[in-house]
Amino acid sequence: MKERVSNLIGDIANDMWIGTFHSICVRILRRYIDRIGFTSSFVIFDTSDQKSLIKECMKELNVDDKMFNERGFMAEISNAKNDMLEPEDYAQMTNNERRKEVTKEVYSLYQKKLRDNNALDFDDIINYTIKILMSEPDALEYYSDKFKYVLVDEYQDTNKAQFTLITILSARNGNITVVGDNDQGIYSFRGADISNILNFERDFPGTKIIKLEQNYRCTKNILKVANEVIKNNEVKYEKKLWTENDEGNKVTAHLTKNEYEEATYIVEQIEHLRVEEYYKYSDFAVLYRMNTQSRSIEDILRRENIPYKIVGGLKFYERKEIKDIIAYLRLIYNTKDNLSLKRIINEPKRGIRKNKLR
Repeated sequence: MKERVSNLIGDIANDMWIGTFHSICVRILRRYIDRIGFTSSFVIFDTSDQKSLIKECMKELNVDDKMFNERGFMAEISNAKNDMLEPEDYAQMTNNERRKEVTKEVYSLYQKKLRDNNALDFDDIINYTIKILMSEPDALEYYSDKFKYVLVDEYQDTNKAQFTLITILSARNGNITVVGDNDQGIYSFRGADISNILNFERDFPGTKIIKLEQNYRCTKNILKVANEVIKNNEVKYEKKLWTENDEGNKVTAHLTKNEYEEATYIVEQIEHLRVEEYYKYSDFAVLYRMNTQSRSIEDILRRENIPYKIVGGLKFYERKEIKDIIAYLRLIYNTKDNLSLKRIINEPKRGIRKNKLR
């Protein structure tokens, strides 16, 4: 994105901050995080690190792993952080529910261990930035002056913490532009709050709305289907998508009883197009929403002896040898990172028993 902006406006783009919420917040934290008890050499724990740390918390708190699992705690803690609830705030919402009571204990210990390791998780990044901007007047003044104009893309996918951050940063100058589509708000399960875009005019008085209704990618038939679907949404921003592209093929939908029947249908269509219209196997791509859906498709492809390649399976940085190397580097950079120490202290094998690592 920065390269594209540079091509449009030249070298002045080098003075602009262009990035994700998290990458921009990390830059702010590197400068000011010492104000809230961390050092600038903090590390950011990924999903695997979080899982390991929560397992430690469960073990210390004697949490029954047959009744509770670390993934459930990770999701609940992440949701709490997206709603800007710290452990003490979350504790007030437990209502004596057993699961929430246990989550409260795990959440509290988890945050303590993160701090002991001079570490943040992904959800901490924005929240700690907000904490600094709200408690440190000089930091707020510096970035309010620096960010005279704020532009946010995919605004319908923002959560409470992200909304709070842009509200703080744009408060002084009032120059806030967002791009989004209220009909594409599909990430509520990740904490996205559709009310951010629906209430934008209320939250930022004087808003001017510009509708971008022309589509440059899709055919007319695809847009007809899209318009028929979204016209049933109960929202206040009505729009009519249109395009100058061709009519294109008609959109088809096929209902199956289960995932294997679905996979069989996919393979049948591939074979039909390959034989009847002379497509090659390399011309096809199968898209699915979750990685767990690949199993049935792979099974049928193998059964029919159709070659395939999984794109984006095990990520490069999730491989054991890569995580081991990164753990060595993180420990050198941040000597408080006990999680990385435990990972590599016996890699390669040094004959150190687990009970010696406590």
